[in-house]
Amino acid sequence: MTPMRRGNDPQFRASDHDFEGRGRDGGAFTRQTAQTVLAPALRTRSVAIPGDVCPGALTTSMTDLLRLVGGLLLLALAAMTALPAPHAVLWGASVAATEYGYWLAIAALLPIIPTRQQTRLGRLGALCSVCAIPLLVLPVYRASLMGAELQKTFDAEFGTERRERPPASEAPRLSPIVLHKIPAIRFEERTFASYQGQTLTLDIYHPAYLHDAIPGVVVIHGGGWQHGDNSEFVALNAYLASRDYVVAAINYRLAPRWRFPAAAEDVKTAIAYLKGHASEFPLDPSRLALLGRSEGGQLALLAAYTARDPSIRGVISLYAPSDLTAAYAHPSPALLYDTRGLLERYVGGPPAREQKAYFAASPINFVTAASPPTLLVHGARDQMVPAEQSARLDDRLRDAGVKHVFAELPWATHGCDKSFGGPCGQITMFAVERFLDAVTIAPPATASAARGKHARAARP
Repeated sequence: MTPMRRGNDPQFRASDHDFEGRGRDGGAFTRQTAQTVLAPALRTRSVAIPGDVCPGALTTSMTDLLRLVGGLLLLALAAMTALPAPHAVLWGASVAATEYGYWLAIAALLPIIPTRQQTRLGRLGALCSVCAIPLLVLPVYRASLMGAELQKTFDAEFGTERRERPPASEAPRLSPIVLHKIPAIRFEERTFASYQGQTLTLDIYHPAYLHDAIPGVVVIHGGGWQHGDNSEFVALNAYLASRDYVVAAINYRLAPRWRFPAAAEDVKTAIAYLKGHASEFPLDPSRLALLGRSEGGQLALLAAYTARDPSIRGVISLYAPSDLTAAYAHPSPALLYDTRGLLERYVGGPPAREQKAYFAASPINFVTAASPPTLLVHGARDQMVPAEQSARLDDRLRDAGVKHVFAELPWATHGCDKSFGGPCGQITMFAVERFLDAVTIAPPATASAARGKHARAARP
């Protein structure tokens, strides 16, 4: 059987004039009419043919899809600058958004760049990025306002005079927000105690230059009293050493093997060691300051308030608990931080059973008019150790007439100074340096009626 061909079939042979005829409605059916009627159908049919996809259109669609996904992710991160973070993963996102937001804001500019043939997806992604940018840069703006307020607060509370430094030292930090790099320093490790085969060491950070006896700063790491070591935040230690301080970052015995008061005793042992070997560093044993983060801040405060040692010129607490009984009564969200579990392993049980130990481990219970000057730094959005812990201590210090500054950072959360160059890291370093320069400048101050002026950095 011979296959039929259009060219041979009389039905399909047609010349141009064959298109001339009459339509169903009796009107003229011309060649132009046929083209008008059939063209849309032919175009629709051609798009549906497999493989007949325009590469440019596909590239545009993928670009706009990526633009949308990127914009949504940036907006979600930006939202963490304002939303609570009741989970450990969300807490990490919150720290990233608030302390690295200025970098994320630069990244958010990319989805905004217009392209040819941009679709609705691309425009929606650009809109999300536009909404994210103000939230991401807001912490930097608020930090600049907080910095200006802090300068006034320190001047009012401690005066404008600052400790003089040798020419070889790095210049004093005059502005809260600065661009800086970690300078060269000298470093050594020493052993200061040993318990049942466990060796406790401290890392000494010296200025790069040779110096006479200069003030010392004892740095105490955090970690829930159960984790961490003195390698935490090396940048801070080096920064302070370059500012003409001998910095000693100490290790201490950890729970649950070593319960309270083991860690607190280790802090005092480290202080005694530094004093006993002061000439080797060289270090001025009459001008010491304590600095601790989180649970390390609790140890620093406790040592400063219970030692009754005039050589401890000041104590710095960064987002630390000060009232352990209150912390147990008002725990953090369970998915974020096991407050009660940590306290029970550190103190030895719940407050109902270990009431005396909780009292003895709470620095707030030992504030007196003779307590050393204190710097408190706490993020208002901290859900691990709520800012209420520092606020309560702030009230107690004010009532006792102790010189102090409470810097409550409205945008910040726990561990906000992890980014040394972020808004919280910048404000914290400015406050720490300004505080140390004030309390190590003169002989130990005596308590007086004037020591009661309360200074708290106002929220911008």
